[in-house]
Amino acid sequence: MTKPFDLTGKVALVTGANTGIGQGIALALAQAGADIAAVDVVSLDETKGLVEAAGRKFHGIHADLTSIAPVQGLVEETVGTFGKLDILVNNAGLIRRADAVDFTEADWDLVMNINIKTVFFLCQAFGRYAIDNGRKGKIVNIASMLSFQGGIRVPSYTASKSGVAGITKLLACEWAGKGINVNAIAPGYVATNNTAALRADEKRNAEILGRIPAGRWSVPSDIGGPAVFLASDAADYIHGTILPVDGGWLAR
Repeated sequence: MTKPFDLTGKVALVTGANTGIGQGIALALAQAGADIAAVDVVSLDETKGLVEAAGRKFHGIHADLTSIAPVQGLVEETVGTFGKLDILVNNAGLIRRADAVDFTEADWDLVMNINIKTVFFLCQAFGRYAIDNGRKGKIVNIASMLSFQGGIRVPSYTASKSGVAGITKLLACEWAGKGINVNAIAPGYVATNNTAALRADEKRNAEILGRIPAGRWSVPSDIGGPAVFLASDAADYIHGTILPVDGGWLAR
């Protein structure tokens, strides 16, 4: 294993890749050598430019992942475009904030649909493809600090990200012996659109920074390196792990 982190010749499918963590992961995988199929409901032009500037092929897929209707097609289109699929990154997600006593059924269902239901069924579609074709594969799900903690004012997000940790472990138990690694990254507080409201709240922002030993919010590129690791041969014996990338938040 002379280049354990080299992804040359691999094909990765990354959801929610137009910006933020998903874009950071797509770029990191491309820089490590992978060609990228990227999924989002909005324009992927910026991500396309970054991936192609890294010298890799890019294919954008427009899909609304609030339902599982597009799921099987994402795998089929990626394989049809690149001839195979090696890596799945389930990053697409939503968050809705409200006190638990005021939280609506609509916000519960919307977040649960994309954050856990679609994640499971996309893992299933990837797993079927890999097993049916006798291929090894790597799945990297995006969990959260709230896979470990309760949080406040985000009940459906907490439930969904706890679920991501659970199905990551379950699928690892079922598929490790079939050559499919299923793991998850649990990012800490990342400066993205999802956390803009927290960063704009002076009191909450100070509270968050006061607990992070690293002394800063992370940026999407901080998540890219761990994703490359879990997608690479270096992680062949890692199964069912929820890897915190949190600046020391959980250690505090």
